Amino acid sequence: MPAETAQPHKDHKAVPKPTPETKPFWDACAEGELRLQYCTACEGHYFPPRFFCPTCLSRDVEWRAVSGRGRLYSYVINQSFAPPGWETPYAIALVELEEGPRLMSNILDVPQTPEALVLDMELEVTFEVRGGVAIPQFRPVAGGAA
Repeated sequence: MPAETAQPHKDHKAVPKPTPETKPFWDACAEGELRLQYCTACEGHYFPPRFFCPTCLSRDVEWRAVSGRGRLYSYVINQSFAPPGWETPYAIALVELEEGPRLMSNILDVPQTPEALVLDMELEVTFEVRGGVAIPQFRPVAGGAA
């Protein structure tokens, strides 16, 4: 997310620091809801947050709840270096939401292997509370088709 400064948490994982542009996103996450900005001019969601639509440059934007469902678009498995608080291997994933935008995240509740991380697998958002901040993460949908 733009202009954010990650602060270390007591378990050493970084904790995002909301900015004026991202505060509504983090507030929604704290309520257990994923919200993205929506452009009322060109009728599309976008991410990361900003004060104007990156497609049509309109400032007619608002925050709207999204489904929290998506598909695994891409990932890389980090096996050699872990920042403080992390253990390898872990996947850094790109999740494409049903509404279109893509979020970088982690995939939980599944082995961090190419055999388990199947592209296009159905995912749903879950939130990991870290240092008082709810961070969106994703996990496979139970019974979802890969």
